[in-house]
Amino acid sequence: MSYDANAAYNSGSGVPGQGMPGAGAPGYGGPGYGGAPRGAASPEDLTLPLYGATFGQAIKRFFKNYVNFKGRASRSEYWYAWLFAFLLLLIPGILSGIGAGQTLSAAATAIDPVTGQMSGAAVGGGSILSMIGGTLSTLIGLAILLPQLAISWRRLHDANLAGPFWFLYFIPFVGWIIVLVLMLMPSKPEGQRFDV
Repeated sequence: MSYDANAAYNSGSGVPGQGMPGAGAPGYGGPGYGGAPRGAASPEDLTLPLYGATFGQAIKRFFKNYVNFKGRASRSEYWYAWLFAFLLLLIPGILSGIGAGQTLSAAATAIDPVTGQMSGAAVGGGSILSMIGGTLSTLIGLAILLPQLAISWRRLHDANLAGPFWFLYFIPFVGWIIVLVLMLMPSKPEGQRFDV
């Protein structure tokens, strides 16, 4: 009996094919992965990664899988989620920057030449704007902390790595580079062992 590596997994129906558990051929525990990794046929299927996801599909799946650490996430799902987080934090960051700039500008011009003291009224507007931006950034960051961790975990699964590899991020100076390289790795059929 010969083994066809390209037919190891069916990407369509849930019927076991050659190489899938229950088919009597090599499955998740050993050789038998071949061809392209199995992906979702529909954006509504959250059990498999959606390869080639659009921005809208990726964000919808990001929130539907809010704290799901099981399964896999494609590169497009992962990077669109990070783009979304960046865009969410951009406006509060701009507010904070404008507020800090106003505070510095007002501080430079608000010094009374006679007393040498700063006028509090001139500095207040910038610091309030900066405080609003910082508060919004903190709230948004806390709201997307767990989903960002979960999608990172699933992205590592798609590259056939265990989720705890994400903790390499905490290695001083180089951890973030290591995790970045891991997130850029291509999808591997062997990662299907993490499917739910």
